[in-house]
Order: sequence, then structure tokens, then C-alpha cells
Amino acid sequence: MSDIHLDHSVLSALRDVMEDEFPVLLDTFLADSAERLRQIQQASDLADSQALRLAAHSFKGSCSNMGAPSLAGLCKQLEDMARREQLTDVPALLVQIEEEFLVVHDLLQQEHRG
Repeated sequence: MSDIHLDHSVLSALRDVMEDEFPVLLDTFLADSAERLRQIQQASDLADSQALRLAAHSFKGSCSNMGAPSLAGLCKQLEDMARREQLTDVPALLVQIEEEFLVVHDLLQQEHRG
């Protein structure tokens, strides 16, 4: 099940590169993600399509780098909506992004402990 949420080959490569610092990387990603989600929500609340596009793009890259392809894909959808300035479906997509982040968060916490 976690394979659709996390790419374990990416995590394995990060673990190999980061070695003892891998848990720090996980902690940093999780803390940074919470801030990125706050920025996305704020841009959405203000209907600021440019800020929303930039925040979604940034979060997409971060998720991709950490091996969270489903979350990155949802962020790409959000980025595309914001680029087209079609914000009517953004609230529903934000719910999906937040739900997927919760799953990724829990799985990364397990990686941290494991």
C-alpha cells in the first residue's frame, strides 16, 4: 500500500547518501511541508493564483525529491489550476493534498523509526 504514497527506491537512495543525517532530512521535510501547506492555504484563501502556483510548484518539487509521487502529482494539478487561474476546484484539491500529506507524514514517521 505504501508504494503508491512513497517511492522506496528514492528513500533508499536518500538514506544511502544522507547516512546518519537521514532522520534530520525527514524531520526537515515534514516541518517544511507544514509551512508549505500553510502558504498554499493562505494563497487559496486570498485567491492569489500567482502565489498559489509558486507555492504548489515548490511543494511539488520537495515531494518529488522525497519520493512522494502521489503528493507531487496533486501539487502539479494545483499548480496547473493556478497557472490557468481556474480556482473553483482548488478547495476540493486542497483537501486531497492535506489527506495525502497525512498519509505520507505517517509513512515517513515509520521510516524515521525504522
